[in-house]
Amino acid sequence: MGKFHDSMLPVHQAFIKKQHLFFVCTAPLDGDGRINISPKGLDTFRVLSENKVAYLDFIGSGNETSAHTLENGRITFMFCAFEGPPNILRLYGKGRTVLPGTKEWDSYAPHFEVYPNTRQIIVGDIDLVGTSCGYGVPLYDYQGERQIMFDWAAKKGEEGLSAYIQEKNMKSLDGLPTDYAVRDALAS
Repeated sequence: MGKFHDSMLPVHQAFIKKQHLFFVCTAPLDGDGRINISPKGLDTFRVLSENKVAYLDFIGSGNETSAHTLENGRITFMFCAFEGPPNILRLYGKGRTVLPGTKEWDSYAPHFEVYPNTRQIIVGDIDLVGTSCGYGVPLYDYQGERQIMFDWAAKKGEEGLSAYIQEKNMKSLDGLPTDYAVRDALAS
């Protein structure tokens, strides 16, 4: 039976620390808009307090999380136990994007190892924590992290990564602006 809490208990925080994979889900307000679910890995997720989390987000082929949280703030994080006792943990709340070069960046970035292909930090203010059984989640063995993303970023270089953001990360699939688009519009 699922249980709900107003904040992350120490047992929730310990579970999160052990996970190598988490999922981020956001959606636009438009009922015809596309819901986005993104798998995330590496050592990029941090519990900052019992009601605040953040993760380091890398440059990718889309930027749905930024667009959706800019529009409406809704965000859900999900962790699944792929080893040991079954468990699913969901964190519900309001998210926002923190871009490099901002005052907020200076307060959040020290929690992470920042890489050349770091795009932004997503911060979540959590107002509901839910656990469920996870009996249907299969067991998997963790083998390690992939290097491909870092190799790709090294080949692109700083200018290539900036151009990629301009080409692929300025709006959502449904045409919503991302925080990068808003920043660039304000700078114009």
